[in-house]
Amino acid sequence: MISDIDLKHLRRCVELAKLALEKGDEPFGSVLVSANGEVLAEDHNHVAGGDHTQHPEFALARWAAENMTPEDRGNATVYTSGEHCPMCAAAHGWVGLGRIVYASSTEQLAQWLSELGVTPSRVRNLPIQDVIRDTQVDGPVPELAEQVRQLHRRFYAGKR
Repeated sequence: MISDIDLKHLRRCVELAKLALEKGDEPFGSVLVSANGEVLAEDHNHVAGGDHTQHPEFALARWAAENMTPEDRGNATVYTSGEHCPMCAAAHGWVGLGRIVYASSTEQLAQWLSELGVTPSRVRNLPIQDVIRDTQVDGPVPELAEQVRQLHRRFYAGKR
């Protein structure tokens, strides 16, 4: 179930994805929120430099491992503009973060990129639940997913 609070944080993720796009990067953004609603950290994609492990969800998992207790990590929520890739889902699981809420799904992204004629990634598209267990996952959110879709269209239009 997506709440108004969830929507607020997801909108920030879309803003961060737009910021990434404005910096010439793939449009992804994520926010880490504590159990009491405090925004602890946020980031956007940094893969334009060639290191394709610089995803915001991965960065937030590392930040959480260094700055939060295991209990606090388990009670936190990661919001993101796009569903975690397998690398980020594994990092999320390894550090014991809690709920994941995303604006657009991996399935949607794969469809959009196919429509745009983008060559598929070498990494398989897997739903989060195929990578980690026992994590509450909510999404996609149709009205925000459409905004994310438009950001990807802009990104790839600039690549032609």
